[in-house]
Amino acid sequence: MKARVRILVSVAVLAALVALCALIHAGTARERALRTCEGIRVEYADDYRFVSEQDIKDYLDKYYGAYIGQRLDSIKLHKVESILDVQSAILKSEAYTTEDGMLNIRLTQREPVIRFQKGGYGFYADCNGFLFPLQENYTTPVPVMDGAVPLQYSEGFKGAPETEVEREWIAGVVSLVDYMEKSRIWAENIVQMHVEADGDIVMIPRQGGERFIFGSPFGAKDKFDRMSDYYRYILPEKGEGYYRTVNVKFDKQIICKK
Repeated sequence: MKARVRILVSVAVLAALVALCALIHAGTARERALRTCEGIRVEYADDYRFVSEQDIKDYLDKYYGAYIGQRLDSIKLHKVESILDVQSAILKSEAYTTEDGMLNIRLTQREPVIRFQKGGYGFYADCNGFLFPLQENYTTPVPVMDGAVPLQYSEGFKGAPETEVEREWIAGVVSLVDYMEKSRIWAENIVQMHVEADGDIVMIPRQGGERFIFGSPFGAKDKFDRMSDYYRYILPEKGEGYYRTVNVKFDKQIICKK
């Protein structure tokens, strides 16, 4: 009998504890539901600072509306993310609220691999060929290609190239830059890449007066191998400055001109 009483008492105590926890949780939930947003906090998932906290505030003020002073449970987090994910250099955003009354934004930004300079404006491309504009408050050291860049976009454009020809060209440039970065010697010694009116890419080295006519961005390894052959065999014989241009765009040919 005593054992049965002890069991009943234990069950009653357990039920009371569960009920108490439920009341506390309900009270906390009601308290949190009534808590209002007091500000915004921006976290970065990478080392870039293309997008500042003030940029985020400006985007939300313009496209979302009032959120400061609003109840935390009334803030539409999915809408916040959808607004930010189409802005500037943002690849992905994650929005969530915390009990200190803050709207938290965690940003992952696009990683540029090359900068195009076209006329009076410029833009970056990431490893997928996605284009996005330069940022006023932050730049990052990546290779620069200028001149007659064959991309028909206006200042401030963001997005993937619309034509297959442009997508293939950017893919070739990204592959070219990737090869240069992995070899390091070319990344360190090519100081400028210029696109001529006929579409040829011209490599300008850090030392020497030669201009290397690279042609299209495709076949980078073979073309750089021919540039290496020029430095290994031709330059020592003729001397620096003897040739003005070195054309390596044709398969198995090195065409030098004074």
